[in-house]
Amino acid sequence: MDFAFFTSLIFFVIILMGIVILFSFIPVGLWISALAAGVKVGIFTLIGMRLRRVPPHKIVNPWIKADKAGIEVSGNQLEAHFLAGGNVDRVVDALIAAERANIPLPFERAAAIDLAGRNVLEAVQMSVNPKVIETPIISAMAKDGIEVKAMARVTVRANIDRLVGGAGEETIIARVGEGIVTTVGSSGSHKEVLENPDLISQTVLNKGLDSGTAFEILSIDIADVDVGRNIGAQLQTDQAEADKRIAQAKAEERRAMAVAKEQEMRAAVEEMRAKVVEAEAEVPKAMAEALRGGKLGVMDYYNIQNLLADTSMRETISKIGPETEKTQRQPDKK
Repeated sequence: MDFAFFTSLIFFVIILMGIVILFSFIPVGLWISALAAGVKVGIFTLIGMRLRRVPPHKIVNPWIKADKAGIEVSGNQLEAHFLAGGNVDRVVDALIAAERANIPLPFERAAAIDLAGRNVLEAVQMSVNPKVIETPIISAMAKDGIEVKAMARVTVRANIDRLVGGAGEETIIARVGEGIVTTVGSSGSHKEVLENPDLISQTVLNKGLDSGTAFEILSIDIADVDVGRNIGAQLQTDQAEADKRIAQAKAEERRAMAVAKEQEMRAAVEEMRAKVVEAEAEVPKAMAEALRGGKLGVMDYYNIQNLLADTSMRETISKIGPETEKTQRQPDKK
C-alpha cells in the first residue's frame, strides 16, 4: 500500500514538473493574448522563436500593437529585424507615430534607419515638431579689423528620406559657423553686421547648408551679436613688436662685431708690444757685443745712459700736465 502511494506521488510530481517545463518553454499565455487580440500566431511559431533564441514577447507584443494601430507587418519581418540587432518596439512606435502624422514611412525604411544607428522614433517626432539647434559663440573679423562674435539658432526638421547616410547635427553647426565667418569677413565694417544681423541669416540660408544632411533647415536666426577685440590694431602692434625685436637683434649683432674687431685690434697691439719688448731685449746684448769688440767705448756707453735718463725724466714731467702744475701752484686760501 505504501509502495503504490509513493509511486503515484512520484508519478504526479514528474507530470507536474513536465507541465511546468512545458508551459515555461511554450508561452501559452502569450499565445492566448495574441489570439484574443486578433493576431494569428501559431503555437509552433512561438516554439520556433524559442529554438531560435528569440524572446517571443519582444515580437508578439509589438505585433499586437501594430495590428491594433492598423499597420500591416508580419511576424517574419519583426523577427528578422530583431535578429539583425534592431529595436523592434521602437520601430513599431515610429510606424504608429508616422501613420498618425500622415508621414509615409514603410517598414523597410524604418528598419533601415534603426539599423543605421539613428533613433527612428525621434526622427519622426522631429519631422512633426522641428528642433532648434543653438550654435556656440562664433568669432569672425570684418574687413576693418574688428572682431564680431555671433550666436545663431537653427531650426531644423528631420528629413526621413536622408536619414540613412545623411550627416548629423555637428555638420549643420559647422556649416552655419562657416557661413557666419564668411559673411562677417566679407563685410566692409563691423557696423554693417551690427546694423543688419539678418544679413547673416539670409546669406547663410541661401547657401543650401542642409545638402547631404539628415535635416532640412527651416530658419536661421541670429540670437546675439557682440563686438570683440580690435584684431587689426593688435596685429599691427604685434608686427611693430616683431620689427623692434629684429632691429634689436641686428644692433646686437653689430655690437658683437665691433667688440670682436676691438679685441682683434688689441691682440694685434699686444703682439706688436711683445715684438718691441723682444727687440729691446736684444739691445743690451748688442751693446755688450760692441763693447767686447771695441766698437763702443765706455764714454759712449755712459752718454747713452745719460740720454736715456734724460728722456725718462722728460716723459715723467710731461705726464704731470699743466693742470697738475696749476693745482700745485695755487696757494692755500685758508
